[in-house]
Amino acid sequence: MSDPMEPSTSKSDPNPIIGPITLLHPRREPFEHGLLPIQKLIFTDPLQALIPLKQKLASSSSSSTHRVNSDALADALQISSEHARLILDTLASVLHSEPDPLVNAHPDDVGSVGSDLRDLILFLYIQSYKRLLPRSHKDSAAVADVWPSTSAFDGYLSALSPLQLVRSNTRRFMPSQADEEAHQLSYLQKHLANIISLLSEPVEGEGEESLVLTMEGFEHLGFLIQFGDKGSEGIPLSQAAPFFANSDPDMPAVPVPASQVLDWLLENIASSLEHITDKISAKENGPQGGSDQDVAMADASSSSVRASPNARNCCFIEGVSKSSYVKQASDLKHSSVKVINCHDSVIYILAPLRYATIYGCSDATIVLGAVGKAVRVEHCERVHLIIAAKRVCIANCRECLFFLGVNQRPLVVGDNHKLQVAPYNTFYSQLEEHMTEVGIQATMNRWDEPLALGAVDPHDSLSHPAGVSDAQAESAAQLDPDQFTNFLIPNWFEGESAGSTKDNPFPLPDAYLKSQLRNQKNLSEIKQILREAPLEENRKRELSCALHVYFKDWLYGNPLSLLPVTYVSYTAYKVIETLRLDGMIRQVDGFNSFSSLLPDGRVIAVGGQETS
Repeated sequence: MSDPMEPSTSKSDPNPIIGPITLLHPRREPFEHGLLPIQKLIFTDPLQALIPLKQKLASSSSSSTHRVNSDALADALQISSEHARLILDTLASVLHSEPDPLVNAHPDDVGSVGSDLRDLILFLYIQSYKRLLPRSHKDSAAVADVWPSTSAFDGYLSALSPLQLVRSNTRRFMPSQADEEAHQLSYLQKHLANIISLLSEPVEGEGEESLVLTMEGFEHLGFLIQFGDKGSEGIPLSQAAPFFANSDPDMPAVPVPASQVLDWLLENIASSLEHITDKISAKENGPQGGSDQDVAMADASSSSVRASPNARNCCFIEGVSKSSYVKQASDLKHSSVKVINCHDSVIYILAPLRYATIYGCSDATIVLGAVGKAVRVEHCERVHLIIAAKRVCIANCRECLFFLGVNQRPLVVGDNHKLQVAPYNTFYSQLEEHMTEVGIQATMNRWDEPLALGAVDPHDSLSHPAGVSDAQAESAAQLDPDQFTNFLIPNWFEGESAGSTKDNPFPLPDAYLKSQLRNQKNLSEIKQILREAPLEENRKRELSCALHVYFKDWLYGNPLSLLPVTYVSYTAYKVIETLRLDGMIRQVDGFNSFSSLLPDGRVIAVGGQETS
């Protein structure tokens, strides 16, 4: 390979030899949030399947816009209208072009607006992608320490086949970002010739020169690749390419032979792969413990918090254990967040985001402020998630409870057990501003319409048991309204984060609203009884001690409540706060509300912030 050279602007050399301008990266979003386990989308030979499909869709789409609506898509793929709509919703969440009509369409209009044919073809092509195999943790003892060894499903799992048992019960850990990027680049390297041919147009001629790529067609490759390290803020794709960089904006650019585009991109991919390989090798052979943005996510200490920014607009929150963690918009300048391997903790991410991933967490409560594109929750156990988002995908989770404010149907895929969904149940002062910023509509909440797809993920690199490829995933049940409680987010930063939100912006269904009103009525009655109780000082002290004991017993009876900032019922919190204000419970350890210390040394606090 020739040494990299700067782009030439000389007019005397129409075909300069151009080296890579900067590193080429795969766009992670389509690979992380854009894969659907629908069997009819998984093509053994994508090129041979998509050529006639493209022709059929082109004939049915608008000749002026080349857009494909949900009816045409359902007919061409022979799938249900429900699945066709799901494809368009998913594609909208991972598109690279923000001005595209599909991205900005009202949720009810997505099916009629449709997608650009070229983006749709690329989306369908990558459904053949196989994810990188998860890697086991280097320190199995560390994993056992933070991930419970027993589960309510241990008896159920014994009835599964050995392969299903392995897939269901193995403690998986995500590969490093560098490993994933190398895997995605290798996939693109292998399939790039097919992808470019699907975007190209035929011209008169023979051999390789019979296909050309227009600048507009080339720009659609931005769905899969990008230049620079700033995600959507990186270099425009056509400006990075030597054959389009100096085009006159007022004149149509001359189409380029597809073979020339292919050669140039393959050279860039090879250079990027070489760079990533050197990086991975340096990590494996270098000293351990350094701050590395792409360190293997499983290597974070289970007793330490690691919130590392990544150059490509992603913040990682890893290894939070037995503590609480807060991120606000003012200290989170990234478009995406990944919460990985966190246990026995409360994570607050009170900020507007584009994407979020929750992976490998257990016995935790996680609050996501406002996510405008997509959330993926995977391999979690006994986690309470409170999410305001446009789209949520739940994969391979157990005994998790989701309080949702979502504009699209929650997607449930893979091997899930005993999931529950409920309406959104909290707020913080800037929530509505953040929702408006990312485009979430509070008037449309489809929390109660989960859509279950395949129980086996065809994008998993593991082989699959015969005969179960079409099995439907276990769906999620609705939480009993009598069990519904409000979640109170402590206001640690009052004055610093002033906002207009004073209550839950998502309207509650009647059954849940009645349950809430009933709790409030019970609360008022209890408060009245306590206020009117003629107690002497010694009796007040006895009552205070009894409340401490009973409240602690209640906490031990609710595993997800054994957290530094406790997940408590609205009634319990208000009763205790009333007693404190009436002088019946004293301030403890500097807290503004009731607090107590568990035997293992962890602090239980209501309405306050924990101390170590």
